[in-house]
Amino acid sequence: MSNPEQLFADFEAKLADAQRKANQMRTEIEGVSVSERSKDGQISVKVNHAGNLVGLEIGPSVRDNPALAQEILRVVQSAQSKLASAMQTGVPSIAGTETMNELVNQLHNEYPEPEPTGYVEGGHQDVDEDDRFVAADELDAPPPPPAPKPPAPPAPPASPAPPRAARRQQADHEDDYFTGGDFLR
Repeated sequence: MSNPEQLFADFEAKLADAQRKANQMRTEIEGVSVSERSKDGQISVKVNHAGNLVGLEIGPSVRDNPALAQEILRVVQSAQSKLASAMQTGVPSIAGTETMNELVNQLHNEYPEPEPTGYVEGGHQDVDEDDRFVAADELDAPPPPPAPKPPAPPAPPASPAPPRAARRQQADHEDDYFTGGDFLR
């Protein structure tokens, strides 16, 4: 058995090691960021480890674009959705641990992949005539006549009901349902 001073020293050493690991993890996490550019390269964003926008660059050719704000939000969301994988590579001190798995799951839930470009939830966008599924002249055509219904099959002949078997009279005090008869009285 060790002495109390040794137990206390061991406890302080473990506590100091845990504090050092926590500080290292915090430093690594705070160093994670993701940069993303729009498809045309005119919008560039940077998000920090918490998904907050920390950098924004807008090219001169898109500054007057009425959809600029929407495109910025899409690029930010795209950058945020990549935080989970950046966290896995940027924080090696907790790689493969339950803490990392929980952190990655939380980031995936908080920052999902953005919807595809052009997707409008609950609505639609105007579509070119060439992209339509059904041609306009097909929509104006009268519906085809209904198919004739096949004749109903003849009803089966009625068969006489089988005679009922006489039930055995049981005393009121008999509770055994499984003797000599049916159990679903």
